[in-house]
Amino acid sequence: MAFNYYRSTWCGPAAASKHNNKEIEACALVVATLRQKRRWGGSVVGHQTKRRDRISGDIRLNNDYFVERPLFNSEDFRRRFRMQRSLVLEIEDKISAANDFFKQRRDCAGVLGFSTRQKCTVALRMLAYGGPADFLDEGLRMGESTILKTVMEFATTIIEVFGDEFLRPPSESELEHILAVNDARGFPGMIGSIDCMHWQWANCPTSLAGMYKGHKGKPTVILEAVATKDLRIWHAFFGLPGSHNDINVLHRSPVFDDLAKGNTPAVDFTVNGNPYTLGYYLGDGIYPDWATIVKSVSGPVSNKQTVFAAQQEACRKDVERCFGVLQAKWKILHRPARLWNQTDLNTIMRACVILHNMVLEDERGVNLPNVHVSEWPGAANPPITPLRTVHGIDEYMEAYSLIQDKSTHQQLKLDLIDHMWQLYGSKSGPFAPSP
Repeated sequence: MAFNYYRSTWCGPAAASKHNNKEIEACALVVATLRQKRRWGGSVVGHQTKRRDRISGDIRLNNDYFVERPLFNSEDFRRRFRMQRSLVLEIEDKISAANDFFKQRRDCAGVLGFSTRQKCTVALRMLAYGGPADFLDEGLRMGESTILKTVMEFATTIIEVFGDEFLRPPSESELEHILAVNDARGFPGMIGSIDCMHWQWANCPTSLAGMYKGHKGKPTVILEAVATKDLRIWHAFFGLPGSHNDINVLHRSPVFDDLAKGNTPAVDFTVNGNPYTLGYYLGDGIYPDWATIVKSVSGPVSNKQTVFAAQQEACRKDVERCFGVLQAKWKILHRPARLWNQTDLNTIMRACVILHNMVLEDERGVNLPNVHVSEWPGAANPPITPLRTVHGIDEYMEAYSLIQDKSTHQQLKLDLIDHMWQLYGSKSGPFAPSP
């Protein structure tokens, strides 16, 4: 019946009297096939294939940066790759071993694909400069869709391979060093500084725009981070909508979960003759009065408070400086995000934090050229051994009540003000004259 319909529709009523129906049957088969959805895979009708000469792009890349006498020196390399050559080579080896996507292979037509170095370079350039996906096509000979896929595969693999090492709380020895450094700055028991940063989401779906739009006026996603003086990020919590403030983020953040569960080393210190057993972070004025957060004095009225406020605000800038360096190195975080999925944003952010920590560890103690002023963003956004055991929900809630104790916060702040004033009067600690 369908055959008769096609014959009368496409060939006219006169075709019904003809005996030779082979051509009509073929026509009907073609029409029925065209109306079906094309299955995924295979060649795309009308797609233009560009022969980009991937091999010459790989040769040019090696001659520019990776041969014994490259065209560009080590300073140019670090400026464009955001890290030294040795670290890039280490990343290439480890991610190619962990993910077959980065191994150079031939496609079904026998054409040799992109090399591991080309894929890593494309991903690092995209994270470092944050430009459109097709701006690397001319130099590295890679199309837009391949670049986007490579960036996501690179970020995912970085998290899988290096996440456990470079996105974790400090170990016992590292914590001892952090406490010693901060004690010399006038803050015994201080673990780091805590604050939040907003990343604008340009391609936020309209249905989510109201939830993600906060005081910035545009949809943003929030990163909460804890950083130390060396700009190392020890805690990163990303993903909450920009309509939240720092207090809302703190209540949803796992920053104090390990402390409440007893999975952190003990921090015992004495200030102004009073003993304390909980380390603390420096925060700005919006944070609540918790025993684990020390804020500045708004509107100081005495010399004691003035000296303490100046030193607290100076040390709290560690996390602000960290955000500035993070956005300066990885400009994709400074520019509005053009991805559509929040999961992809989370992957990119975590990968950039891990790379940031990797670069710090690799270049620790190495004399390096300063970052050029044009590389900085604007001023708008500037394994652990458990020592205690918490057995049940009651102990967990009791631990959190100690963390959020307001009286301990007030007493610690008064003791730190007196302690800072004593250091100021004796010209010691952070106020000692430079030799």
